[in-house]
Amino acid sequence: MAKSTVNTLRNNVIYSIYVRNHSEEGTFKAVEKDLERIRNLGVDIIWLLPIHPIGSQDRKGELGSPYANQNFREINPELGTLEDFKSLVGEIHNNGMKCIIDVVYNHTSPDSWLVENHPEYFYKTPEGKRGNRVGDWGDIVDLDYNNAELWQYQIETLKMWAEIVDGFRCDVAPLLPLDFWLRAREEVASVHPDCLWLSESIEPDFLVHLRSRGMVSLSDAEILQAFDVCYDYDIYPYFMGYLAGGITPSYYVDKINAQEYMYPHNYVKLRFLENHDRARAKELFSDEKDLINWTAFMYFQKGIPLIYAGQEFENENCPDLFNKNTINWSTGKDLTWLFKALYPIKKKDILAHGTCHLRATDTDDIIVGTYTWGEQKLVGVFSMKGKSAEVETDLPDGVYLNLIDDSEVIVTQGKLHCKAEPIIIEL
Repeated sequence: MAKSTVNTLRNNVIYSIYVRNHSEEGTFKAVEKDLERIRNLGVDIIWLLPIHPIGSQDRKGELGSPYANQNFREINPELGTLEDFKSLVGEIHNNGMKCIIDVVYNHTSPDSWLVENHPEYFYKTPEGKRGNRVGDWGDIVDLDYNNAELWQYQIETLKMWAEIVDGFRCDVAPLLPLDFWLRAREEVASVHPDCLWLSESIEPDFLVHLRSRGMVSLSDAEILQAFDVCYDYDIYPYFMGYLAGGITPSYYVDKINAQEYMYPHNYVKLRFLENHDRARAKELFSDEKDLINWTAFMYFQKGIPLIYAGQEFENENCPDLFNKNTINWSTGKDLTWLFKALYPIKKKDILAHGTCHLRATDTDDIIVGTYTWGEQKLVGVFSMKGKSAEVETDLPDGVYLNLIDDSEVIVTQGKLHCKAEPIIIEL
């Protein structure tokens, strides 16, 4: 990753908000009203999905996708004014959090300001028409980063926003040249030296597919030269493979363990169970014990956990990107207690600086993780399919405190009893 990336980023928690669907009003002002609750959940960084105007041409759904941007330098009037946005960012700061915004630099809407004013910035099909190289993104047209003037326009735009916000989540960043991102990071640092850079990376099969078509498709190892954090899509296929029963838990955790030697010592991964492009965690884990264990495991892993708004209330349906689809804040379920309990654990220095190793028992579907940092240790036990089991540990016999719920954990002859609930122990 970027040489300047600090390990302590791993002590942060990100909360993702789709402003349109966060409230009935769907405005910046409405989000402001929810900031205190979000902060109390245990959140350091708020990531706002795209805040720019949405194109009208080839629009998907009634309201269109926020990822079909009409103008990178303006605010979507449906969400509020620029002053409303600045007010929201100010209140995020007043609540002790940072704000990052979504940057969608691979493409624009077909009727964007750039299409009208700089048609030379766009990719052309073999027939000489504007289009997109992926194919199924029918509401956008691709930009062409072979144009040096486009680079400067986009970087100047980033510098403009960096005077207001604290960083950027960059949509499909691997589809752009690495040199562009390196230059963007360097130039933005003149405006905001501590700017946070989060890359949406892509799954291995998609990466290989794009390369086979002659497209730019950066690996995590490449993208992390410019970015502080990237998605953990490199292991996502194995996560889903395990849930589908196609692979064992030990195979899955071996893939996670590989990150410890694949990436530099200061690598930071975005850990998530859900995001705006994927199924809700509650849809994946209908059993609440499973959901609790997987949530605790997400926090335990090395990196930054992501909460997608509504996850804390076990929402089952991911908000529609193209239509009004307000989050259900009254599900009758509430995991706020869990996120609050995990937050102080996430702040421990060992989770920023320690070495993490995971192992799994294939018979009981138990994952045991151990952080080591000097003489310190942190041990986590997670029942991934809600099973109770006797679990082998490296812990000396004795009575320990479960940091999640303050319950006692007894270790006898090197074994502890897991009651299908997550355990995290500090030595």
